[in-house]
Amino acid sequence: MSDVPEDHHYVLLPEEMAFLKAQTGIGDEDELKTHVLAVQKKAYEVYAYPCIRRFGFVRLKIVKNKAAYDHVLELGKNDPGAILLDIGCCFGNDLRKIASDGFPVQNMLASDLRPDFWDMGHELFRSTPKSFPATFIAGDAFDPEFLDLQPPLTEEPPSAAPDLHSLKSLNGLHGRLSAIHSASFFHLFSEVKQLELARKLAGLLSPRSGSMIFGCHGGLPTKGFNLGSRGKHMFCHSPDSWRDMWDGDIFKHGTVAVHGELRNVGKVLNTITDFHMLFWSVKRL
Repeated sequence: MSDVPEDHHYVLLPEEMAFLKAQTGIGDEDELKTHVLAVQKKAYEVYAYPCIRRFGFVRLKIVKNKAAYDHVLELGKNDPGAILLDIGCCFGNDLRKIASDGFPVQNMLASDLRPDFWDMGHELFRSTPKSFPATFIAGDAFDPEFLDLQPPLTEEPPSAAPDLHSLKSLNGLHGRLSAIHSASFFHLFSEVKQLELARKLAGLLSPRSGSMIFGCHGGLPTKGFNLGSRGKHMFCHSPDSWRDMWDGDIFKHGTVAVHGELRNVGKVLNTITDFHMLFWSVKRL
């Protein structure tokens, strides 16, 4: 199989096409495609993620989890101090979408292992740090110097939240985030690492009722391994195992509401079997 990304994966939903045109200011679809392909080529040279190859960076995953999306959007509109983190943000397309719908961009925090992807997001969407001033912090979520493991808080932190632009890591934000989004991130890791990541994110979440972690990633009807693209085995939770992990293993049982919906998205790249995406949310009660 060629490692060169193929442009036949460039098939956008009407709302994705409309959003991309609005964000870039490019109305001609042929010109827009040329622009996207040029950025994709650069991104693929940074790291050949399957989501880069199949144009995941221009798709809007965040809105497909509609109930969670609407809830988080209301948090941003009703609470001037609400902070939203997108972990594993890549180009930041999902943050740009929720910003366009009204979540305050100055209260957004984006993080990815590779800062080049965030820079390419500005190139793709023809923005600048001034025109889209979400705070970006590069780092490894499994590095304790970047994000250490703390238990979920049950009371509000005693001091005010730090200025987002002053941050060098996610440490110092424990118990301060109103919402955390994660798309196509958890499934990159083993079952043990997924649990570790979930525990770390739970420690960042505000103890306030309604604060939420939500997102999507590969799943299965029964938890186990799915043979993904390039013959790699991917560990996937089921809706039931995902719920049990959050409601009991991570948070005290009965203190969160966990929703998970498995959707069959068919063949993805060279997957042997149909691929399922688990759309989920964890809300503090």
